[in-house]
Amino acid sequence: MASPTDSPPREFQQILASISRAPAHPHIALQEVPAPSRLAPFAVAISADAEREGLEVASGRIVVGFDPEEHPAWGGTTRIIALTKAIVEPEVARDDLWAHVAWSWLEDALAPTDCHHLGGTVTKVVNEGFGSGHQSGTSVTVEMRATWSPGSTDIAPHIEAWQTLLASFAGIPPLPDGVTPLGPARA
Repeated sequence: MASPTDSPPREFQQILASISRAPAHPHIALQEVPAPSRLAPFAVAISADAEREGLEVASGRIVVGFDPEEHPAWGGTTRIIALTKAIVEPEVARDDLWAHVAWSWLEDALAPTDCHHLGGTVTKVVNEGFGSGHQSGTSVTVEMRATWSPGSTDIAPHIEAWQTLLASFAGIPPLPDGVTPLGPARA
């Protein structure tokens, strides 16, 4: 592991610069957060909250790890780990194909990028509330954990793809082709 005094390699500096150029979705607030220290010698993390009609409906986190020593499992020196979560309609609990649909949203969002070694999971959690002090009825939360390796140090398209996925989870309609999102400033 790199020590805090190690200067980031040129490739990681390029990754950071590309992330700062990534456009922000107009319904998604991005904020840099502390990155996990055990993933790689160099890492950056961003959290996101998606709003629809003034309510937070989805959230997530993306971490970009860089290790100058190439990892065979990564297929390179850089790995992206993304988490996306949303509360969805109770009908999703009965839909056996929903996980496949959600995964296809990720694949579609990443199609224009240069990613490889894609893998992950989609999880549905169904909560049934009973009795005093608990909200009765059904609530459904979906969560996707995905990892992939970018083919270059230009991570901006991957951040944009992840925001597209998060918007899909939030039920926010896609932006029309040719529209460049001008979103909230990053903290």
